[in-house]
Amino acid sequence: MSTHSVAEAESRLPELIDRVLGGEDVVITRDGEPVVELKAVAPKPSPAPLKRLTPADVEWVAARRVGKIIPKEDAGEFVSRMRDEEQL
Repeated sequence: MSTHSVAEAESRLPELIDRVLGGEDVVITRDGEPVVELKAVAPKPSPAPLKRLTPADVEWVAARRVGKIIPKEDAGEFVSRMRDEEQL
């Protein structure tokens, strides 16, 4: 563990930070009394990867929807039907 005055810590802060990141304990003193201990911040855990939806997942949601109309045709079929109706 190393001890440094406030004035010394101000002038050597980047070095002290590197030492803390290297595992060293660093204490800053004022008037000879310890007042602050520098500590490294633990890295954030990375988020879990997103799960891809499977057809079974979509079916599960569709089976449990309330008040929704399940279309009888997909979007492509709908557009084709609408186009064909306009030509009549």
